[in-house]
Amino acid sequence: MTDLFEHQAQQQAAAPPTRRRSAATKRAAAKRRRRRQQRTAVVLVVVLGVVGAGGYLLWDRLDDMVGDLPFIGSQAEDYPGPGDAPVEVEIPEGATGAQMGAALVEADVVASTAAFNEAFGANPAAAGIQPGTYQLLTQMKASDAVAALVKNEKIQTDVTIPEGYSVDQIVERVGSVTTIPAEDLQAALKKPNSFGLPKQAGGNAEGWLFPKTYTVQPGDDATSLLTKMVEQTKTELSDLGVPKDAWHDTLTKASIVEKEAPDGYQGEVARVIQNRLDRGSPLGMDAIDAYGRGKPADQITVDEFNDSEFPYASREQIGLPPTPISNPGTASVEAVISPPQGEWMWYVTVNLDTGETKFTDSYSEFEQFKSEYQAWAAENS
Repeated sequence: MTDLFEHQAQQQAAAPPTRRRSAATKRAAAKRRRRRQQRTAVVLVVVLGVVGAGGYLLWDRLDDMVGDLPFIGSQAEDYPGPGDAPVEVEIPEGATGAQMGAALVEADVVASTAAFNEAFGANPAAAGIQPGTYQLLTQMKASDAVAALVKNEKIQTDVTIPEGYSVDQIVERVGSVTTIPAEDLQAALKKPNSFGLPKQAGGNAEGWLFPKTYTVQPGDDATSLLTKMVEQTKTELSDLGVPKDAWHDTLTKASIVEKEAPDGYQGEVARVIQNRLDRGSPLGMDAIDAYGRGKPADQITVDEFNDSEFPYASREQIGLPPTPISNPGTASVEAVISPPQGEWMWYVTVNLDTGETKFTDSYSEFEQFKSEYQAWAAENS
């Protein structure tokens, strides 16, 4: 009943920065860190000596004195540049300026996060730095490192496609994260043979673009990326033992499960779908109508729900919709392949916070579940 996957996509945490360095570069960086630690130790000895000599010293006085001590100044530690050995640094999706600085310090590109933060704040274009893997140099001046990043000349970019995304959402995400324009993807989608879309898809890529993290290399284009996505879907279906002639229907069912089922209830929802199909009943699932109409279910009118001429009118049409309604992940496909046994025909998510969902083969019990949800909604509105 609810689309949990948009929420999951927003909660994804940025991956920790990675780097690739030679052994010599690592040894040099370690020496520099030891020198900085030694300088810090000397300062601490001096400060502690001052405190020990005058136990009455207040912290505000200590702050004033530390500011005047040798080795401590307001200027951030920075390399003079222009740089030394090539090094690859990954800027994760969603990284802040501070996280970028930490990644560059770890890779010994800049001398300190403070220097990077100052340079980041001074460069108006810094907010436009995109996620991806960049080739920089060790021991760069911080301002030069920021200037290199704002060019967005990435070696590669990772783009994550969440389960349940539609083709339109995938196009938007790829276009915003990678160097492949959304317009190129839209043009490529009109040529399904160019990226290996099976004939049973009917020229529509919905459901066939497998959700996972893809690496986009320089030179990759819309067609090559779409090809990777379709091939991954074929691989998943084959590995799960789905016969080729059942691929389209399996993806269509799984796409409904992906949009309708709260986490943990994929199998039960898959069983309800199959039971309704077996009994010749309309699927009657709002996610189908919402996909077809291109708007949320609560904005669909009664006349639209009851339009028997509309192929995605799930209250009127018998059988599956003409296409999948999202791009499902492995868990939803597995649920369709092996749903649990049960006579369920209806279900209601009675608590949207916990996702608790109840299933029944009794319409009167279904009405009770609806009342239970309405009571929860009234208490939590």
